[in-house]
Amino acid sequence: MIINENYLRSAGAEMKEYSPGTIIFQEGNSPLYFYQIIEGQIKLNNFTEDGKEFIQNIKSEGQCFGEALLFLDKPYPMSATALSQCKVLRLCKENFFGMLDIYPKLYRDICLSMSDLLYYQYVMLQKNSSQNPSDRLIGVMSYLKYNQKKKEPFSFKIPLTRQQLANLTGICVETAIRTIKIMEKNNIVRIKDRKIFY
Repeated sequence: MIINENYLRSAGAEMKEYSPGTIIFQEGNSPLYFYQIIEGQIKLNNFTEDGKEFIQNIKSEGQCFGEALLFLDKPYPMSATALSQCKVLRLCKENFFGMLDIYPKLYRDICLSMSDLLYYQYVMLQKNSSQNPSDRLIGVMSYLKYNQKKKEPFSFKIPLTRQQLANLTGICVETAIRTIKIMEKNNIVRIKDRKIFY
């Protein structure tokens, strides 16, 4: 958890539940809340003019989202949508900043979270500039595995579908499927019961 639940609850955070597919906030909305996931997964995404989805990030239990936008007076440049049944602690912007004034050490935790987000975006920007779909997929998988304790090959089960991997890397799902099969033949990933291990 980026911020202890007790701090959030004492500042007035409320538990919100979202069903899969529910939009939590939309691109263009004003940032009004700090969100921290207790259970489930959400995606941060955009759609191109021709309707193609681009997933910017997928967040899960213990992570927050949209926090960086609270420090700016600008609208969300993406939407947030529940991927699964979710429980999220939601704290209004005013109370969020009040909590940080009372507990200034929490600023460090927020800075670490935003630094991790910047790191992810730098990695993805570099990897997604490659024409090679394998490089793009390896970039996502390496980032997801980065904070895991087990570093051995094939010790990490990728928690994303092939469609989600495609949307994160800007390739079509058919290319993602074909590339993952090639990666398996090249001993980069293993497939067990349709799950990808990296």
